[in-house]
Amino acid sequence: MRKLTEEKLAAERTRLEQMREYEKLYSSCRAICGIDEAGRGPLAGPVVAGAVILPKDCEILYLNDSKKLSEKRREELFSEIKEKAVAWNVGIADVDVIDKINILQATYEAMRNAIAGLSVPPDLLLNDAVLIPDVETKQVKIIKGDAKSVSIAAASIMAKVTRDHLMTEYDKQYPEYGFAKHKGYGTAVHIAAIKKYGACPIHRKTFIGKFTGSQEKEPNEDNG
Repeated sequence: MRKLTEEKLAAERTRLEQMREYEKLYSSCRAICGIDEAGRGPLAGPVVAGAVILPKDCEILYLNDSKKLSEKRREELFSEIKEKAVAWNVGIADVDVIDKINILQATYEAMRNAIAGLSVPPDLLLNDAVLIPDVETKQVKIIKGDAKSVSIAAASIMAKVTRDHLMTEYDKQYPEYGFAKHKGYGTAVHIAAIKKYGACPIHRKTFIGKFTGSQEKEPNEDNG
């Protein structure tokens, strides 16, 4: 990463300190785990959840909501988080699961899988905007948490980069759809490809009916 001037470094550390508000609020907890997801809105591909436990004294410059970062920066932070985290994991719910139980329930399943696979059990979950059913660990729901908590921001990056890597691999199998560029989101190019070629195995059938003429609908759920 490019070296910061002393003034910019001080400003970045001040920003990160503000993003430790919730971690400091629950400082008595031994292992605070951030939880976030990537991929609730796309027309294709899995939903991926990230779970990250950071050391209490951990400093990762530029850590932020993954949506506010460039792809290059996310990739750099992805490697740094893996190196510095006490524990991290991702959970994946594929298209079949999404179509079967709806996107929200699939997101919860991915989150539970991410938590279950951690090498260190957390004693507190800081979640971006949701409370996860069927989880015994104490949870705190934080609206726009990926911009307010370093733990959730780290989880958002792990989820986003993992999913992007998966969609790039899918692009090699189904190059006509352009998955490497739009990552399965409903861009004009992607919708045009669906209309031209029909659905491929990683399309969410409950999401794309209006583009293919299918009457299949997603189970009753508001996916935001």
